[in-house]
Amino acid sequence: MNTELNKTDPHAVFASLQAECKQWQEDQQNLENSDDLFKIRSANTWLAEAATHQVPKMLFDKFWYEGELCIMFADSNLGKSILAVQIANSINRGAPISPFQFEAEPQPVLYYDFELTSKQLEARYSHEFADHYIFRDDLYRGQLNDMELPEGFTNFNQYLNHALERSIVQTKAKVIVIDNITYLGTENEQAKDALPLMKHLKALKTKYDLSILVLAHTPKRDMAQAITRNDLQGSKMLMNFCDSSFAIGESQNDTSLRYLKQIKQRNTEQVYGPDKVCLFTITKPHNFLQYEFLAFGKEWDHLSKQREVLNDSLIERATELKMEGKSLREIAKDMGITHQKVDRLIKAASNRRLLPTM
Repeated sequence: MNTELNKTDPHAVFASLQAECKQWQEDQQNLENSDDLFKIRSANTWLAEAATHQVPKMLFDKFWYEGELCIMFADSNLGKSILAVQIANSINRGAPISPFQFEAEPQPVLYYDFELTSKQLEARYSHEFADHYIFRDDLYRGQLNDMELPEGFTNFNQYLNHALERSIVQTKAKVIVIDNITYLGTENEQAKDALPLMKHLKALKTKYDLSILVLAHTPKRDMAQAITRNDLQGSKMLMNFCDSSFAIGESQNDTSLRYLKQIKQRNTEQVYGPDKVCLFTITKPHNFLQYEFLAFGKEWDHLSKQREVLNDSLIERATELKMEGKSLREIAKDMGITHQKVDRLIKAASNRRLLPTM
């Protein structure tokens, strides 16, 4: 490298590295060891190569970016497929889901549906099986064909992997939705089954420069606790292999409400965490079943509240001390409890009219 150039113009140095990177790539194609497992380059060369690629654009706000293998998970019957089709349609048309950002160009989408029959799909995207919603022609849907395992394949998963890749090549789709991962692995909660599956998806992503959204289930969970990565079925292995993840939760105050929460992210900071979940209701304006955004909220407000049993004697003691003019902290110190619990005791006393209203 030109040391004089290095001293005078760092931008020129970087341009020089990019040129070297391009030449290195051309040279590698002619080397016998170009198929080595590792590509060894200097850190600066990697940065120069990365600078030749476009910055990933948002496909569904900060939940999912181009080039990511993203997992969306939720309990059964919360509407994962409804939101997934809505996201696929948004990307295909290049139209954002309000009020969320979308930065990419409209592009073909391939949706593998292992959940619904064509008639069930029709029920969701028509008005009483008439006046159907019109999708674009390059939003493709794949449904399993009931057939025997062809010769040359030793098991169904091997054939499935082959068919996935073949349909990606045929449609030229760059955005893939898999609904859902439970079908693609026999017991994907087990690491031994999840590992080869996620490796295959990552290999497809890299080979064809794909953006992949995978739907998954949660096992039974404590509705009083916030959703975490541990709530994903097969969490450790799946989370290790995905680039990003978000979850759908059900409000325990109003079962018609759903909320979205970021679980894992690499291209951005966490924006939609526990203090800013996205609240939705599921609606069907005419012929398109969809998530409709309502507001932002705090996850805590939508978790199951386990009522604390307050002892009558504690309520009476807190009431007496309050009547003596003591503060919450003074009462807490006297009773050996927290001032927050004192506050709950006082409120319970007011509800029972043991204290005069202020």
